[in-house]
Amino acid sequence: MSRVVIDASVAVKWVVEESGTAEALYLLEHAALSAPDLLMAECANILWKKVKRGELTEEEAGLAAQLLQRADLDILPTRPLMSRALDLAIALDHAAYDCLYLALAVESDWRFVTADERFVRKLSLSPHNALATRVVPLGEAQQLDFAP
Repeated sequence: MSRVVIDASVAVKWVVEESGTAEALYLLEHAALSAPDLLMAECANILWKKVKRGELTEEEAGLAAQLLQRADLDILPTRPLMSRALDLAIALDHAAYDCLYLALAVESDWRFVTADERFVRKLSLSPHNALATRVVPLGEAQQLDFAP
């Protein structure tokens, strides 16, 4: 199975029905997934925002968090990615926490799937073509080859 890096914009769709949920669930079922440990903090923050906006109850958010904790996903440490993420953030003029996911993909020679359309767009306009080809918008993830 091909391994891909996913970010919180993908993972939260496993537990909250929204645009892209079907594609995110397809990834969960067909790909080996990895993410830096930052993913859990970002997912918790997204769930908190959804409670604050009235999109989820506290109970629903708590259940969603428990499901995310049990997801079939390799969580890798952020510390070894810090220098690469900082270099990417500076080169792309983009937030370092988003670049941690990209750094993991680059360091591991994996693809990075995200539902963050702004980040995908920014990478597509970047002069760093190798980075843009590594990133796959969630809507195109089903086109990836997940054969063992």
